[in-house]
Amino acid sequence: MSLDSPSAVGTPASPQTPLHFAGLLTRFASLVYEAILLVPVLFITAYLFLALTHAVRTPILHALFQLWLLGVLGVYFAYCWRRSGQTLAMKTWHIRVARQNGSALSTPEAAARFLLAVWSLALLGAGFWWSLVDRERQFLHDRLLGSRLYSTR
Repeated sequence: MSLDSPSAVGTPASPQTPLHFAGLLTRFASLVYEAILLVPVLFITAYLFLALTHAVRTPILHALFQLWLLGVLGVYFAYCWRRSGQTLAMKTWHIRVARQNGSALSTPEAAARFLLAVWSLALLGAGFWWSLVDRERQFLHDRLLGSRLYSTR
């Protein structure tokens, strides 16, 4: 089986252990579950920001509030993807993000993946819908970065 095969690739540490791509429905289910899990995190961090700023409403504070929430999400995702390749939702759905060769993402790669995913969402999910036409069913941000979502089962 070649390394470009959509069904499996070997890890550098263990070439005999194949990694299988996570299915498209499983990945979308994980995204929905991730959104549900992040509601309390965003609620608490929003409360902290508003408490510290005394809920003053100015255009600058509104922009800072949005950047604060985006930063919290960015730190969460980049940390999880760098540390274990999995967020809580990804662990539940047995998905792990890694490079094409199976190795862990670096911090800059994890941050870039997050920013590209946010950009995909801002474009009405275009980068996620891309997976419907991609030959390996990869999201556009994974295609651009050379990362993949693998099944851990």
